[in-house]
Amino acid sequence: MYLKKALWSEGLISEDDESSSSTAVSELVSSLNKQRLYREITLALRTGLRDARAEFSFLRVRGLRNLLKFLRSVAESESTISLFSHSQSIPELQVVPILFQNSLRTSINDSVPNLDSIFTVEPLKITSPSTDTEVALALRVLEGCCLLHRESTEFAHKLKAIEVLMDILSSRGVLERAACLDALVSIMLDSSPNQMPTEVPHSPSPSP
Repeated sequence: MYLKKALWSEGLISEDDESSSSTAVSELVSSLNKQRLYREITLALRTGLRDARAEFSFLRVRGLRNLLKFLRSVAESESTISLFSHSQSIPELQVVPILFQNSLRTSINDSVPNLDSIFTVEPLKITSPSTDTEVALALRVLEGCCLLHRESTEFAHKLKAIEVLMDILSSRGVLERAACLDALVSIMLDSSPNQMPTEVPHSPSPSP
């Protein structure tokens, strides 16, 4: 989705500029325009996140592409960046957790379910694995969120993003590794917790 100025607002704003007596009208137009932009932002997020959490990879890819286009539009204006940052304080609109719960989920979440879950009354939800394209797109969306919204790096830290991204670097292909390096830089930028080295447990050396 692309965020554009309302056609009706441009005409009113130009008229307001010609007359200092219409300050109240100008403020009203500005307020209405801000409300319209915020509605478009929340709508774009809800639509993109709905697809990004889908069971099938092709739907998640579509959602990630829409989110990436949306973030590029947001980056064009300080006002839209501010509105996007405000939207990320609402749990159901937060992008980073959805990325790690779906497209960037670890292999542990893809393990075969036990017999107890197979024989339950509830139907078993089967989610298709993430494709190379999906992972690369999710990493680009992660990069954009962290660059536009500093608190997204905190979300990433809580979700152990460094460990997940290091696993992608060691196990995925060239397409994902290139996007992964850019995402690593974005989540470590101005983020002390993400800059801390990951502790790796050392096994005791064998006795002679």
